[in-house]
Amino acid sequence: MEQEKAKGLGIFEKYLTVWVALCMIVGVMIGKYIPVIPTTLGKFEYYQVSVPTAILIWLMIYPMMLKIDFTSIVSAAKKPKGLIITCTVNWLIKPFTMYAISAFFFFVVFKGLIAPDLAQEYVAGAVLLGAAPCTAMVFVWSYLTKGDPAYTLVQVAVNDLIILALYAPIVAVLLGVGNVVVPMNTLILSTVLFVVIPLLLGVITRMFVVKQKGIAYFETVFLKKFDKVTIIGLLLTLLIIFSFQGGRILSNPLHIVLIAIPLTLQTFFIFAIAYVWARFWKLPHAIAAPAGMIGASNFFELSVAVAISLFGLQSGATLATVVGVLVEVPVMLLLVKIANQTAGWFDQATVSTVDKSVTFKK
Repeated sequence: MEQEKAKGLGIFEKYLTVWVALCMIVGVMIGKYIPVIPTTLGKFEYYQVSVPTAILIWLMIYPMMLKIDFTSIVSAAKKPKGLIITCTVNWLIKPFTMYAISAFFFFVVFKGLIAPDLAQEYVAGAVLLGAAPCTAMVFVWSYLTKGDPAYTLVQVAVNDLIILALYAPIVAVLLGVGNVVVPMNTLILSTVLFVVIPLLLGVITRMFVVKQKGIAYFETVFLKKFDKVTIIGLLLTLLIIFSFQGGRILSNPLHIVLIAIPLTLQTFFIFAIAYVWARFWKLPHAIAAPAGMIGASNFFELSVAVAISLFGLQSGATLATVVGVLVEVPVMLLLVKIANQTAGWFDQATVSTVDKSVTFKK
């Protein structure tokens, strides 16, 4: 079995961290030295959502949506423990620990390095990140940890609904800003683009192929055609994102590092809470890993959009949300590695408690 796994591990998966680092560097260089590329791509934007980025995110998510059928979604929704962990960590813990950790570092640890006004803006950007759990990239992290795609979808759907009600009030309370304006068009459009559309495409494709060729062909032949699509989509997405932010990153090297420290600590802390809680509740690894990933990663599209609308494009808050993107990918890849290496912590007997309809083949 181990030999088969090693044999099946392609060059993309085996050296994913290297490819990610290269794409981030190349993206920054493009933004710095060939600004016409991000400038041109930036014109294809609707309600602050990049259309090219949305298309690439479809490439990442579509293969995972192919593995989902409606019966598996219903079965996942009937098992509430994973959802309880996700909702509790994301909405009762994460925003407040983000505020506490970022305030401690920016107001105390880095007091002599950052002006008070700028420190306040950095805390604001961190809070905007902390109050928005991931909706799109979590499908990638779930895929890399062999997470249950149906459960991941249910977790994302529930969080999207909660964001509509709680994001603005939480940000207002933590930042003391009474007139927080959440760009609802951005929020709704992002949900439709990154969840609804790829799900519908996946379901339609699945139904068509299964009807024409049968479920055996679909699982053993058709799905394998998309083995590398998710990884390629991730790398191309990073190229675009970092080409957009290349100038800002290169012009603030010290502050980039300072902002990255509390954001990184927060990411590990939130993942640990959800992951250990899932282990304590004896959930299978296919549910525990996505439960930890969804809180650890952030809905950076929404965070950046809100930061720009509240504080302006050149603000410290916006820079902090951009650093969130910079930090998230390498840190999440490390958490993916940790999750995969600790899969043995989860009692294999718990797998039998999960309905067979919510499992999938890799």
